Formats: sequence, C-alpha cells, structure tokens
Amino acid sequence: MSDASIGTPAELKDPNHTPPLAKAVPLGIQHVLAMFVSNVTPAIIIAGAAGFGFGSNSPDFPQMIYMIQMSMFFAGIATLFQTIGIGPVGAKLPIVQGTSFAFIPIMIPLVAGKGVDAMAVLMGGVFLGGIFHFILGLFIGKIRFALPPLVTGLVVTMIGLALVKVGIQYAAGGVPAIGTEEYGSAQNWFVAFVVIFVTLGLKFFTRGMLSVSAVLVGLLVGYAVAYLMGMVNFGNVGNAATLALPNPLHFGLEFTVAGVVGFCLMSFVSAVETVGDVSGITKGGAGREATDKEIQGATFADGLGTAVSGLFGALPNTSFSQNVGLIAMTGVMSRHVVTIGAIFLIVCGLIPKVGAIISTCPIEVLGGGVIVMFGMVVAAGVSMLSDVDWKRRNMVIFAIALSLGLGLQLEPAALQYLPPSIKVLATSGILPAALIAIVLNLILPEELADESTEEISGGMKGHR
Repeated sequence: MSDASIGTPAELKDPNHTPPLAKAVPLGIQHVLAMFVSNVTPAIIIAGAAGFGFGSNSPDFPQMIYMIQMSMFFAGIATLFQTIGIGPVGAKLPIVQGTSFAFIPIMIPLVAGKGVDAMAVLMGGVFLGGIFHFILGLFIGKIRFALPPLVTGLVVTMIGLALVKVGIQYAAGGVPAIGTEEYGSAQNWFVAFVVIFVTLGLKFFTRGMLSVSAVLVGLLVGYAVAYLMGMVNFGNVGNAATLALPNPLHFGLEFTVAGVVGFCLMSFVSAVETVGDVSGITKGGAGREATDKEIQGATFADGLGTAVSGLFGALPNTSFSQNVGLIAMTGVMSRHVVTIGAIFLIVCGLIPKVGAIISTCPIEVLGGGVIVMFGMVVAAGVSMLSDVDWKRRNMVIFAIALSLGLGLQLEPAALQYLPPSIKVLATSGILPAALIAIVLNLILPEELADESTEEISGGMKGHR
C-alpha cells in the first residue's frame, strides 16, 4: 500500500506528512476498522457484569448503549491527544487509542451484579487512575527497570486467563442464560463457531485489510447467520436518538479504596504497554527508536484520555497494539491519517443509533469474537515471556506469582475474611501476581544453584 501516490519513501516515514485526502481517508478508516470491535467490547462486558447488558431485560439496558457510544467518542478524543497533542501531552505520532482490556479483571469485581449504581465507583477509579497515569509520565523512564518481560509477560498472560471465561460464557448464551436450557445450546455454539472459523480463515488465508480486520468481518458474517436464524432484534434501534452529546458525570463519581488502588496499580501495566507501542510505531514506521519526549507525551495522553473518559461515563483508554502492526504493514507513518480515523470515531460516538445497532449483535456472536481476542491476549503474554531468560531464579518467581495470582482468582472464597476492598483487589489475581513478581524480581539474588530448584520442580529445572 505504500506507493508513490501516497508519498515518497522519506515522506512515508514522516509523522507530519499528509497523504492526498483520497488516500488518507480510507487509510484512517482502516485504522478504525482494525480496532473497532476491541474498543467497544469492554463496555459490553462491564455492562453485562453489572447486570444491565445483553439478555438482562433490565430497564437500564440503554445505559449500555450509552457506554458503547462513549467508548467510540472518547477513543477518538484520546487519539487526538496523541496525534495533535496539547503542549507536552501527546507523542504527535500515529497512535490509536481505545478502551483497554487490561482493566477488565479489575472492573468486573467492582460492579458484579450491582447494576448502574456501581458505575459511580467505577468512574471514580477511572478518573483518579487516569490522573495517576498522567503523573507517571513525569518519570516513566525511571520505572521501566521494575517491569521487565518477566513481569509484563506474566501480567498480560494473567489478564488473558482472567478473560477467557467471559468468552465461553458469551458463546454459550451469556450470564443471564446460565441455568436455563438455552445456555450452551447447539444453536448458540454454532453461531459462535461460525465467527471463529471465518476469523481464522481470513487471518491465515487472506492479506491486507481483510486479514487485519478478520475479527470484525467474522462478527459480521456471524451476525448475518444469527439474523437468518431469527436471533437479531432491532427494537432498540428505532428508540435510539439520532444525535446525542456526552453527558458530564453521567454515572457520577464515587471513590473507594479498591477502585482507586486497583486502577492506579494497573496504570503501571498500561503505561509500559504504551511505551512498547510507541517504540513499535517508530521502529516499524520510521526505522528509529522513540525519543524520551515521545514516550513521555504518549504517557501523558494516555492518562489524560482516561481521566476525561471517567468524567463522562467511559472506560480507561490505552494505545492499541493492533494498529502498531497496521502501520508496519502499510508503511504509512502519518499522524494525520490517524487523526482522520479519530474524527470518524468521534462522529460515530455522537450518533446513539450506531451504539444501538451494535447492541443488536447477539451475545453468542460476540462470544465467538472475544474467544479469539482474549486468547490472543494470552498468546501475547506468552510471546513476551519468550524474551525472558528462563534461568532458575526467574522460574521460581514466575511459579510463585502465577500460583498465587491464578489460585486466588479461581478460589476467591479463600479470602473471605479480608476487608471487602482488599478482597476485590486480591481476587482479581492480576494485582497480587504483578506485585509478587515485581517485589521478588527486585529483592532476590540473580543466581540460584542448580540443586536449589531441583526438588521443587520434579526434575524439570528448565534450560534456556
């Protein structure tokens, strides 16, 4: 796609270059299509966990449509922070922002079964977490040493493991269907597997935009199949407004220890992810390392975008890694191309009917998509772990952090006597795993003798 009609080789590597509009617009929309599903999925998951999502028959169901709408709008706003910038805020690079999966395992326990009333606590955490993330930009370079691939890979893997259950529940019919004959029916699984197979087929047997947007196309095919099977209901589309502006403090703000601490701690992970994405963009698009100014500006924009989102009822924003790969594929480094994509997202976010149409997608169809997406989160974590030097010291750190983190996630009743705020954080699994890995990595000696791990590993000591 990187041809002379878009720009010279030198121009293609220049973030400030603007391709001809006829080329820039489809390139910008291409960025939106690559991240669209991932961007709106967290809002759907959180609404479902709170009890006003798909299949809930809750009178608050329109609140999910609002959250979908805000996911698009503030992804666009946060992207503009990155591409255009405000003073030191923004990397002024083609960074696409979107709603972060990383915070979902922290958010679900905060809202589980509590309805719309719990959203104020969530938004308080989003807002202060965003402020904390912004502050991290002042010294992001100085804390990277505490988050090597051993820690970041473990955390990303844990995030994926925490989410895969959601994908299975959705594919089987959704949480409201649990305990009914409909849950896990052949029809539900058939629709979900249509999405999975189409996604895999496009990802591996096509190239270009079809491959990049394989999940989106898979969902569209699954949606069409579900429609033919009578599973799609358009009732909410007619009731949705044509135009609506974001509503300040839509859910209100309430601050709790669990909400604030959880979001602030996860901001470290999000900040490191952004550093990696900025580096990936400059290497893949311009063949150079990211500057300290770009990394700091990107972190500032991440935090500001998240804080503003919380004020209007949206979820945390972060840089989207799939779009980093898209820049490497197209060879177009222009930040103005991504600005066009951001404007497209903002326009979609102002039209509630777009959110209402998304909400007509059967949860089984979405389940097929998120099984793929959340599985890829686990795979991304494993890929990060492949960069770890698996000496015995690192094996022990990983073993203890994973055992405690995943174990607490699977058996939350083991912490029934903890105060509620601490229990919410501990049973997420991710935060205890991350804290254990960080602390042990900082305090344990660099080497362990061969015999020191032999008895606890059953002979499987591990060799690089």
